[in-house]
Amino acid sequence: MTQTPRQVIEQTPMGVRQWIVVVLMVLLNALDGFDVLSSAFAAPGITADWGIARPALGVVLSAELLGMGFGSVLLGGAADRYGRKFTMIACLVVMAIGMYLASIAAAVQPMVAYRFLTGIGIGGMLTTTNAVVAESTNSRWRSVAIAVYVAGYPLGAIIGGIAASEWLLPTYSWHAVFLFGAAVTAVLIPVILMLVPETAAYLATKRNLAGVNRTLAAFGKPAISDLPVIVAGTVKPRVTDILSNPKLRPVTLLLSFGYTFHCITFYYILKFGVQIVSDYPPGYPPSQAATVLTYANIGGFTGSALFGFVMARLGVRWPTALMLLIGAMMVAYFGTGRDTLPAWQMATMIAGFFTNAAISGFYAAFARGFPAYARATGTGFALGVGRLGAAGSPLLAGTLFGWLGDDQLLTVSIIMAMGSVISLALFLMLPERDGDDVMSE
Repeated sequence: MTQTPRQVIEQTPMGVRQWIVVVLMVLLNALDGFDVLSSAFAAPGITADWGIARPALGVVLSAELLGMGFGSVLLGGAADRYGRKFTMIACLVVMAIGMYLASIAAAVQPMVAYRFLTGIGIGGMLTTTNAVVAESTNSRWRSVAIAVYVAGYPLGAIIGGIAASEWLLPTYSWHAVFLFGAAVTAVLIPVILMLVPETAAYLATKRNLAGVNRTLAAFGKPAISDLPVIVAGTVKPRVTDILSNPKLRPVTLLLSFGYTFHCITFYYILKFGVQIVSDYPPGYPPSQAATVLTYANIGGFTGSALFGFVMARLGVRWPTALMLLIGAMMVAYFGTGRDTLPAWQMATMIAGFFTNAAISGFYAAFARGFPAYARATGTGFALGVGRLGAAGSPLLAGTLFGWLGDDQLLTVSIIMAMGSVISLALFLMLPERDGDDVMSE
């Protein structure tokens, strides 16, 4: 019996070209991590140049996050319709244009539009690159490749933070942060065109046998003689099906809104941390303030990696609940202020450690809370709803500073930390499935 394209990929050793594809997807995810936080790196410079208040800055900082939500919906489906490679190139073009336009923006309104445009590209890229990693690796190395791919996001923020604080901001200005992102994005377009073939899994759904064999040949795999028969009725469930299912509805809603509320707390530090350190007495220049975001992502990278081992031994529910609680406490503690830059760096790193560990807990909960046939749809819905919290976080923080005053850092931080507390309550309300706690496996 002839092997299917999926079987050929899964059951044969990984070749050099496959690992090159994985490395490039990690780089694309790292680029996304930098692009998302580039506005936070540039925030003090933008505030100084344009003389804008924190509520207006909150709009700027949330624009790409809102765009990511639209991009996930609009361009995520494009990857299934027009192909992974075409969608990645389209997203890179959109991101490069958006980043360049942001570098020459001169007012809040156009900056919001350009960051929203960039976010659309990032959202589509995140949904597409994940599929490429899964469809280009064998069964032995797939989980490792995906773990490395996920780590690329905070890694990009770390590298971008070092570049911004040590080179771009001291030597040039905030404009250079966006211009640097645009240049790196543009450079990757021809690299992806030359080195990343369309996935065999996608080509098989389009009944393109010649294309499947070209991809297999690029990976050093044997050709196949025919394609598997598509079985009628194997349609993935829609979101409406999940929400109408009495067993899946509570899990879907609790996970979705729990993740959303935690994102409100999580993105407060990531989006407003640099501006706060720049403004709060004694105050630091933008190049030095930007270092706290690097430390926050170092903490996040470490917390996410180590928490995976914790969940493997102790399960998901209670360790994640503990991370949500400690994360909320650390965000509130961040609001007590610091007298030295190293103290700010340590505070953001600790907050990033626990809040990002909780993010990993939610990803594990998505995998275990939904049955296999509804896992992708349920996870996609939960992540999409979570974008609301991500986009709303800087808007809410900026509004609170506008109402209460820029000197009310502790009060604002406590309010923002309550997102993780609400998330904790929702997480612990997750129901049992078939008599077993779905979060204890």
